[in-house]
Amino acid sequence: MKRLLIIVTALIMVPLAMSAKKKQAEKTDREVWVEIMYQMAEPVLKNMAEGNLQKVMTTENGNLELSPTWDNRDKKVSYMECFGRLMAGLAPWLSLPDDDTAEGQKRKQLREWALKAYANAVNPESPDYLGWKSGGQTLVDAAYVVESLYRGFDALWQPLDETTKQRYIKELQGLRRYDPPYTNWHLFVAMEECFLMYVGADYDNYRIHMAMNKVEEWYIGDGWYSDGPAFAFDYYNSYVIQPMYVECLEMICAKKGNDTWTCRNTGDKNGSKKRLEEARKRMQKFSVILERFISPEGTFPVVGRSIPYRMAVFQPLAQLAWRKQLPKELSNGQVRAGITAVTKRMFGGASNFNAGGFLTIGFVGNHPNVADWYTNNGSLYMTSLAFLPLGLPADDAFWTDPAEKWTSKKAWEGDDFPKDHKWNINKQILYWE
Repeated sequence: MKRLLIIVTALIMVPLAMSAKKKQAEKTDREVWVEIMYQMAEPVLKNMAEGNLQKVMTTENGNLELSPTWDNRDKKVSYMECFGRLMAGLAPWLSLPDDDTAEGQKRKQLREWALKAYANAVNPESPDYLGWKSGGQTLVDAAYVVESLYRGFDALWQPLDETTKQRYIKELQGLRRYDPPYTNWHLFVAMEECFLMYVGADYDNYRIHMAMNKVEEWYIGDGWYSDGPAFAFDYYNSYVIQPMYVECLEMICAKKGNDTWTCRNTGDKNGSKKRLEEARKRMQKFSVILERFISPEGTFPVVGRSIPYRMAVFQPLAQLAWRKQLPKELSNGQVRAGITAVTKRMFGGASNFNAGGFLTIGFVGNHPNVADWYTNNGSLYMTSLAFLPLGLPADDAFWTDPAEKWTSKKAWEGDDFPKDHKWNINKQILYWE
């Protein structure tokens, strides 16, 4: 009888022990995000800090990949794309204070590399001096570089030495040699000029004014902007338009006050603040739509150009979570759970990295046929933009609130879910002071 009791007890305890071990080994959502972000960032920043990125990331060794329909532009643009886009998503996380956790050690190391990389990027004597004069594409990726410096201002801009800061100012002012096409590119110009204004340097008021008013004209309703005069059903509202428009308005309000614009109809002098408030509401409505795009299986619609940018689709949702500005329709738990589900689906199976550790052209895995004529694998580091909430500390409610089903998961599993509806958000008919 005693022997039987021992056997039965063992049969019960072994599965329990295995279950406990499995539960202990399961990563938290934040650990999943940190692991992927570090995997993306380490090869780029370590090499660039040492002045080796352009030596290591080449087409000859397969680390630099170009679209099969590459338009033969200067390949040097790839390195600014890689660095700027990575840092635009990484900056909030690197802005957290140091601590002794495993995550904190990774973050500290990345920040040290990043500061050296920022200096090399504008140092003409460095092998990793970026292609500031490599054609109009520079307008695009210089905007992501300065967006990263704005998002991580205290941790990434302020510690730079004065020589490096002046080099950035000179390079940004030199970009006036290029004019943007009549598309979302106006926002790249505006980001660069607004950042110059933000740091107290000479800036071009007209280039800001033109961009802000054109984007406002292109608002078409219910949270969506067209990309220029014609609407395209793609994710450029996520990649560029929504986040950069709001951040430009933030810098304008911070440095020029709330009365930069005056309402043409009412004479209200609080135009800049009102325009920012309305732009943020549009981003909130657009983010409600993005959250509903996440299927119960953790996928989203693969539509439009630049789809190899992968998770950059969720930048507005991630930005609002990081800034603690999610609309009342979205909870921390459902947003975190939804983005985590996509992250695991996209990065948990097929490898998105080549043999050198750099992102590879594709979506889930490597399939260059989805590239556009301007795509290189440096372009793909825009996927880091979905990881902005890492800029919230680990004890923030975004990370500690219980996971919840996101809207489509509720709907397709038979749970109650809130209906969607049009948001009436007005255009701001304002004139520049």
